[in-house]
Amino acid sequence: MSDKERLLNTLKDLSDEEFKEFKWFLQQTDILVGFQAIPKNQLENADRLDTVDKIIQTFSHQSVEVVKLVFKKINRNDLVEKLSSISPGAQGESPSKPTDLLLNPPVDRAPNTNTSSKYDNIICKVKIHSGSPAVYRLKPKKENIESLTRMTLGEKNPNNKNKTILLVGETGTGKSTLINALVNYTMGVEWEDDVWFQIVEDEKRSQSESQTSDVMVYQIFGFEDKTLPYSLTIIDTPGYGDTRGQNHDDIVSQRLLDLFQSTDGVHEIDAVGLVMKASENRLSDRLRYIFDSVVYPFGKDMEKNIVALITHSDGRTPKNPLQAVEAAMIKCARNEKNQPVHFLFNNRQDEDRTEDIKVLKRADATTTEGMIQFTKFLEKTAPQNMEKTMDVLTERTILTTCIQNLQEKIESIEKKQRIKKENQALLKKHKQDIKDNKEYKINQKSVIKVKEPIDGGENWWMLGLYGALCCTKCKKTCHYPCKCIFHAVFCEIIDFNDACKSCGCNESYHVKETWRYVEKEITSKVTVKAMKEKYEKGRAGFDKAKSLLETLEKEIEKLQKEKHQWLEKSFEHVVKLEQIALKVDSVSTRDHLDFLIKRMKDTAKKRKLEEMKSRADDNEGTTGAGNAKN
Repeated sequence: MSDKERLLNTLKDLSDEEFKEFKWFLQQTDILVGFQAIPKNQLENADRLDTVDKIIQTFSHQSVEVVKLVFKKINRNDLVEKLSSISPGAQGESPSKPTDLLLNPPVDRAPNTNTSSKYDNIICKVKIHSGSPAVYRLKPKKENIESLTRMTLGEKNPNNKNKTILLVGETGTGKSTLINALVNYTMGVEWEDDVWFQIVEDEKRSQSESQTSDVMVYQIFGFEDKTLPYSLTIIDTPGYGDTRGQNHDDIVSQRLLDLFQSTDGVHEIDAVGLVMKASENRLSDRLRYIFDSVVYPFGKDMEKNIVALITHSDGRTPKNPLQAVEAAMIKCARNEKNQPVHFLFNNRQDEDRTEDIKVLKRADATTTEGMIQFTKFLEKTAPQNMEKTMDVLTERTILTTCIQNLQEKIESIEKKQRIKKENQALLKKHKQDIKDNKEYKINQKSVIKVKEPIDGGENWWMLGLYGALCCTKCKKTCHYPCKCIFHAVFCEIIDFNDACKSCGCNESYHVKETWRYVEKEITSKVTVKAMKEKYEKGRAGFDKAKSLLETLEKEIEKLQKEKHQWLEKSFEHVVKLEQIALKVDSVSTRDHLDFLIKRMKDTAKKRKLEEMKSRADDNEGTTGAGNAKN
């Protein structure tokens, strides 16, 4: 039994008058010889629980001896005997032990001094300020791994279980404080310890910061013998959002893809937490966009692992946030009341405790209860393997590649159709000159492939930034932007048979470069004789001129067939995404749907695409209506 429980067990035997007298003695320095008295204003309105908390906070490991002294002063020697008979460590519990925390790699342990704090042996910390509570900043090992920043506290034991939480929320919702609270709870920090640890330095991360560090991974090891039977991994996604569309969508997805693909990365997710303030009555466009960007890659099974984490809570049912989640049609876990599963937290753990103690105590109790319930949820809920997520991301990559190919075919067709018309007019205008077969020069228009540099692409190999995967055989840009490192075989569009899903050529013809192929229209003066040599042999004179138009027509027909093929492939991948993805109506996918609907000729398939777009618009409209209403 803990000291707190031993003291409460004996204080409940005091009458109200005896309890007042008990508190009076705690304030007298001349009676508590050798001990610090508790100020009157901190005990005047304190109940038994608050009084015990203040005793432990003030006297720490000597609390029991001080209480025995006071019991003797009020002539309650029976309670002295009772307190002595309740030994620490009873009921299967062991007394608190100093917490040892080593960095990875390990560092030397601090000297074992005679101290009242059970956290003095945590040496990877820096005191920010003294007081109540004393606040420390933890100093985890920091690693920058490609596009991720990983902070590791303690040393991993591969034999221990680990639970992974992915957090989604706007800057300012208290996400950083919640991460700190999760870390403190994992470490076993209690109210009476009068101490608080920070692992997140700053709640606000500016959009102007480099986006190479906008996904943070916190790993908390070495505390499995405290409140939790497992270690904890927390993934903090960007706290800002905007409407930049596919580019920003891809950045968040790519960061997560890097994490899930890494050998020592994350391969299971136990919970996705949507962090919201208790006062929020709607999901802002910004939060909705952040959430969509992050949950897009997950498979449909992830729905039962998505929960609402309500911050700045007073402990009451968060009606407004829950209604906002319902209105936004967020797919998430449900409780027995068919409400979104949610957990409540307050954000006052590091506030000064010399005043408003009852209020702060209740706030701490709210967070502690939220932690207990949330970690129980983690314990009983089956984790989701990231294999399905990888499938979704691969489908999305192929879909984007299909759309890009489709767009290129359409642009090429439009250019060549225009050139055909212009050349047709030119041939008609100079019909007589061509018929006479004179050495007459005309301005011939044509389309050629050129290499176009990619902005900032010269450093992709060093920084892991985007370049382009190009086929040197058919002179085609097969994947852009492409983030594979060093060799084409690692790109998502190269299949298991080493063939490109975009152009069909073997991967050996493909190169990762700082340029990409683009079509460029040029005009050059050529003679009719040169034109005759260039195009098919056959009829003479004006008939030869017609053969030029026929050749252009055949090229256009070929492009039209390729366009249809890419349209069909794009449709297949959109449908597959709907089958396996938790969410398909991200900004980028809605753009793809718009593009396909305009060009799809098949009536049934076009209707299918329109239905998908309608559902996406309904979701967006519902959110917008909720926003307008409030």
